[in-house]
Amino acid sequence: MLKVSGIILLGMVAGYFSGLIGLGGGVIIVPALVLIFGIAQPMAQGTTLAMMLPPIGILAVLAYQQKAMIDWRLAGLLCIGFLIGSPLGAKLAIGLPPETLKKVFASVLLLISLKMLLGK
Repeated sequence: MLKVSGIILLGMVAGYFSGLIGLGGGVIIVPALVLIFGIAQPMAQGTTLAMMLPPIGILAVLAYQQKAMIDWRLAGLLCIGFLIGSPLGAKLAIGLPPETLKKVFASVLLLISLKMLLGK
């Protein structure tokens, strides 16, 4: 049985980092659900996507908008691409074995981290 307080705390930490540096669901919640709460990778990803559906960072967006720090045209274009890409990625993820998906997920995070740390 999952501890409700632990799950709420995880949501708070992810929300904090989402507002702070624009990440949360994929980089914080998914690994925590897998590594701390023992949830299978596909279930963790699906649950995280469902969690983000209603709020999708609305309070953080409002804070950034107050400081005119949103390019709405760029956000709209990204949204169009996301609407096309997300069902394709989800279909692939659902078909992969959980251990393979976990390794793909970790590899992508590692590559992004290395590029940001070492790249120009």
